[in-house]
Amino acid sequence: MSHAVICLLVYFAAISLFAVAITVRDKKAARNNAWRVKERTLLVVAFLGGSVAMFLAMIAIRHKTSRIKFVVGIPLMIIVQIAVVASAFNQNLSVSRFRVETDKIDGQIKLVLVSDLHSCNYGNGQSILLDAIEAEKPDAILLCGDIFDDRIPADKTVEFIEGISTKYPCFYVSGNHEFWSGKADEFKNTLESYGVNVLEGTSFNLDVRGDRIIVCGIDDPDTDRYASRSVLYIRQLELLGESADYELFTVLLSHRPERIEELLPLNPDLVLSGHAHGGQWRIPLVLKNGLLSPDQGFFPKYTNGEYFFEGAKLIVSRGLARETTSVPRIFNRPELVIVTLEGTQ
Repeated sequence: MSHAVICLLVYFAAISLFAVAITVRDKKAARNNAWRVKERTLLVVAFLGGSVAMFLAMIAIRHKTSRIKFVVGIPLMIIVQIAVVASAFNQNLSVSRFRVETDKIDGQIKLVLVSDLHSCNYGNGQSILLDAIEAEKPDAILLCGDIFDDRIPADKTVEFIEGISTKYPCFYVSGNHEFWSGKADEFKNTLESYGVNVLEGTSFNLDVRGDRIIVCGIDDPDTDRYASRSVLYIRQLELLGESADYELFTVLLSHRPERIEELLPLNPDLVLSGHAHGGQWRIPLVLKNGLLSPDQGFFPKYTNGEYFFEGAKLIVSRGLARETTSVPRIFNRPELVIVTLEGTQ
């Protein structure tokens, strides 16, 4: 059980005990003609999470049972709270689709972006994730960092790679957690043993039904902090600049979206990133980009969806991390991203 779940359980236990205590206190005060707890206070405590405990206490001691705002209002509040909590903490896999038009291809190319898996569990043999990908019939899988984790075993990631590597062309860039684990090179070797193309300031041509695009990528900047087979981050940027082919549609994989300004001079058509985990806590219509993101801090700028720049588009995945997150995802379901390139010629 994660620290976040434990904290939530402690909170609901505390607010429930408080709800019962003030309900009993108000009942005794009513009998003794003493100072009463304000009804507004009771309703606020119920709203903050003590509704179930308060309602049970009301029934048990027969208090406020003649007040409509309590006998009807609190059950309605419970129903709404259950629905909101179920939606807020829904961790089921979601699929998001984006379309990119370009005159650099004639047909259609479908790409699946997988980011921030963190070796999380998606069913027996990773079947939930694999089935979702198979349903899309993609032309390539793009692994955009933190596919492995630095704390939990790599078994689930390996299961996932086994499931995709024989079916689709796969491309990978590292994330910060791979370097934090101290096993970045080991993970890369494992991926290469399954035929995955590991990008380290390098580019590959991908041919799909007569159309050709470039898939290139760069290691996470933390490559500079750890001894590894990779060259320095700035040198990888230089290598990509030297190998750029502006005639072909170019997809650039880079784990951290906040480094977009460093990537735009490379003139990519499309940049794909992860890392931000959707801003962790999102509130519909209020916090589209979430509350908090690694390396972007509070009220981050790039966390999910599309962002437009002159000549380029950035798409950021909310990622697939579930049980490994220290802070629970709120209104922020794990995400598999489908990017369809559409030719306009």
